[in-house]
Amino acid sequence: MSARTALVTGASSGIGAAVAAALAARGHRVLGTSRDPSRLADPVPGVTWLPLDLADDASVVACAEAAGPVDVLVNNAGESQSGPLEELPPGAVERLFRINVFGAVRLTQLLLPGMRERGYGRVVMVGSMLASFPLAYRSSYVASKAAIKGFANAARREVAGYGVGITTVEPGSIATGISERRTQYLRDGSPFAAEYHTMLAALNANEAAGITAERVAATVLKAIDARRPRQLYAVGSGAPLVFALRRLAPRATVERMVARRHGLR
Repeated sequence: MSARTALVTGASSGIGAAVAAALAARGHRVLGTSRDPSRLADPVPGVTWLPLDLADDASVVACAEAAGPVDVLVNNAGESQSGPLEELPPGAVERLFRINVFGAVRLTQLLLPGMRERGYGRVVMVGSMLASFPLAYRSSYVASKAAIKGFANAARREVAGYGVGITTVEPGSIATGISERRTQYLRDGSPFAAEYHTMLAALNANEAAGITAERVAATVLKAIDARRPRQLYAVGSGAPLVFALRRLAPRATVERMVARRHGLR
């Protein structure tokens, strides 16, 4: 791919930082976002930083205006959230969807017209394999990642004829320290406490042993490079095998497999 301008949200750490570094190493002009770029302790070299709060529409609009023409958009920034469905505060769920879904959709809406007019564009939604393999006590996060994938899947045909590809990359367990930043909601005396903590311990262990952010970044670049990007790219957690089982096995069987992987019976 010739030199392009790429905008990577949440580029200060984890997958976003790895994607930004990989794109910069290829000679692309890379714009990375952070809520407060002035506080970055170890910014990715070769990246120009823009402030972005995905929960604030005015901030999303300002970011798009500051970025100017963008050829590649990687919607990576997001929040991880856990808790029993009946104990999730409505405000926390709304904030999660503003960050993980509405902010990313709005930014995409603002940048798509320029891509379409120039006859080239790539939009990558960084989702999660949990959107394909739902897990108990992760309902809000699962729903947000399923929603962003739904937007991408439905909009693909709208812009494909203009040289714009929209795709989703679903990572499995990733060793990025995200378990330390996850927001959690569990009431004192919750009847779900024991099972929740069992799930959380297994989830954290799976993530600690997961693939690197660089491996996910390589998959993101594969999607960007593709002449006709596929609808979905999955990486990590035995993706080829588990997606094959998902197609062949009864849904109840797959559901039990996901639960057992996380210590649930």
